[in-house]
Amino acid sequence: MILKKFVVWEMANNDYLLMDNGEAVLIDATLTIPELDSVLKENNVTLKSILLTHAHFDHIMGVKELQDKYDIKVYLHEGDKKLLEDTNQFLEAVGMQPIEIPRVDVYLKDGDKLTVGEKEIEVIHLPGHTPGGVGYKVDNWLFSGDTIFMSSVGRTDLPGGDFNTLVKSIKDRIFTLDDNLIIYPGHGAQTSVGYEKKYNSFV
Repeated sequence: MILKKFVVWEMANNDYLLMDNGEAVLIDATLTIPELDSVLKENNVTLKSILLTHAHFDHIMGVKELQDKYDIKVYLHEGDKKLLEDTNQFLEAVGMQPIEIPRVDVYLKDGDKLTVGEKEIEVIHLPGHTPGGVGYKVDNWLFSGDTIFMSSVGRTDLPGGDFNTLVKSIKDRIFTLDDNLIIYPGHGAQTSVGYEKKYNSFV
C-alpha cells in the first residue's frame, strides 16, 4: 500500500491518500488538492471514496468539489451527522463564509470494515473531540483525526466536545493497540502508540 500525505490550508491539515491495487481513498478533504490528479495518475489508481475522521469544517471543505468531479462515496460516523448539518451556523458565528454542505453516502458505526484495494480498513469510534470522531486503522497505521497529536490531544471546547470522553477514547481505544502502531493525526507530525503512552501528559 502507498501513502501520500498532503498538508493543506492555513491550519496545516493533514489529508491522507491511501492507494492499493488500483484503488485510492482520501482521508479528510480540507480544500482542493491541486496535485491530487497527478498523484492518482502516477500511481494508476482510481479514487473511490472520502473517509471523514469527523465533521469539523476544516476537514470537509473540499468534499463537495471532489464529489462533483469524481464518482465517489463519502463516509462519516453517524455521531457527527448534526455537527455536519450545523456547519454553516458555526462558520457564521465565527465570522467565516458558509460552505456547500457535502452529501454523506454512508454513516458509519464502530467496528465497520471498509476496503481500499486488497487492504481492510477498520473504523474505530473515538468520541471526545466530536461525538462521531473516528480513527481508521489499516495494517500498522491509525489515522486518528483530531483525537490525538504528538504529545497533545484534540480540543474539546467546541460544540460536542468533551475532555473526559476524549481521554477515555485514547486510553481505551488507542493505547490498547500495539505500541509500534504509527499514528497519523489530522494536524502535525506522525507519532506512535508507544511514544504517546510514555510522553503524552494530557492523558
